[in-house]
Amino acid sequence: MTDYLKHNMVLILSFLFIMTNGVLIAMENYWFSLVPFALALGLMAFLALDKLMLFVVLATPLSLNIEEFAIGGVGMFLPTEPLMFGVMIIFFLRLLYERKFDYRIIQHPITLSILFYLFWVFITTLTSEMPIVSLKYLVSRLWFIISFYFVGTQLFNNYKNINRFFWLFVIPLGIVVIYTSIHHSMNGFSERSGHWVMQPFLKDHTVYGAVLALVYPILFYLAFNPRYKRYQITSFLLIAVYTTGLILSYGRAAWISVVVAFVLYFVYKLKIRFSAILSIVVFFALFLSLFWTQIIKTLERNNQDSTGTNLTEHIQSISNISTDASNLERINRWKSAFRMFEERPVFGFGPGTYQFQYAPFQSAEDLTIISTNSGDVGNAHSEYIGPLAEMGLFGSLTYVIIIIVVYSRGSKLYHSLPKGEAKSLLLAILLGLTTYVVHGFLNNFLDTDKVAVPFWGFIAIIVAMDVYHKGNLLEESSQ
Repeated sequence: MTDYLKHNMVLILSFLFIMTNGVLIAMENYWFSLVPFALALGLMAFLALDKLMLFVVLATPLSLNIEEFAIGGVGMFLPTEPLMFGVMIIFFLRLLYERKFDYRIIQHPITLSILFYLFWVFITTLTSEMPIVSLKYLVSRLWFIISFYFVGTQLFNNYKNINRFFWLFVIPLGIVVIYTSIHHSMNGFSERSGHWVMQPFLKDHTVYGAVLALVYPILFYLAFNPRYKRYQITSFLLIAVYTTGLILSYGRAAWISVVVAFVLYFVYKLKIRFSAILSIVVFFALFLSLFWTQIIKTLERNNQDSTGTNLTEHIQSISNISTDASNLERINRWKSAFRMFEERPVFGFGPGTYQFQYAPFQSAEDLTIISTNSGDVGNAHSEYIGPLAEMGLFGSLTYVIIIIVVYSRGSKLYHSLPKGEAKSLLLAILLGLTTYVVHGFLNNFLDTDKVAVPFWGFIAIIVAMDVYHKGNLLEESSQ
């Protein structure tokens, strides 16, 4: 009997599952049907973590935000975030068991800047006004960064996984763009419907535009990569689909970010010195400081709102700070954040707490038609200003330091690589990151899986290329 059970255990368990699941389905309980899928993912996590990571990449563009799973007012994306949480747990278990991790990654300047950032998030979680909300913020940051930076660097140790990462993300996201465009057309491509037609995959048009801009340069790398010449038609079709999506997103911040990335492309290609760029930035800053009053008066004369479907009007509305509700509400949120920063300049109110704390810091003269006295509809709309309110001065500086170190190391690596595929790949990544660095002045979406996965993944690719692949690439070029 024992031998019979041993040799037929799979059949017996399968039979029991089918019987149990059949009864539950008859009772209109369908969750048990996911057990085989969960078991498969569990086995994959321990036996083939790289395959699980690539599955998460594939699932990210199609993930859904399930609000009923909200903790402290913060939603969860399924199936990606539970999977990333599992990857994080496995990472810590392996770290405890093996007691080692590649020191070349740990000692890399980008890693050190990220660890400093996480350290400060942890410190300000301890001092938070709302500890549960801040703890959820910390944990969600950890599963994004651990999964797609620390585990990501090991995934990209295999150079082929870099291109797999790109394809597995851009193709399902292209499906989302097609779905959104069709949905938009059914509503007459109206500006109002353009705010929500990307649901349930994305919350609104701003994050939709940010995601498309973030991966837009990658499409050109894939299209002109000789390795994928037979897929060139597919690549150009994806470029056409994404371009349509960007235009119809009515995401003004996304448009600006793509233009800046386009300018940066020529900076890299023409090998313009950093000192020249710094001189331009200093000159621009001095110009703003000297003529700030006149500039503000000029902007206040612009009363073009971001309404209707006329793209020219949307572009003109970018600088409207007199009547455009979206622009004015952003200014209201920023001013509130600065007032919060003035009250708690060192530790802030706690990570993730801005949307629950900013209401009392609003000024009556700054309120708009879309403002709320309860202060419960959104964040500070800035990756740079929001942390000032939530984590104090160091909160903002730690993020800025990450950006500076990424571009410093990325640019140094770019100029050291020989002309070829790897150099083009790295440039596409730097341009993609640039779109979000620019976008971060006007919005903050790093708590969204569709932005966080490519953002931290791109940074992990830079580090992996610097640590694991640079030597081979330089050796090949010298032969």
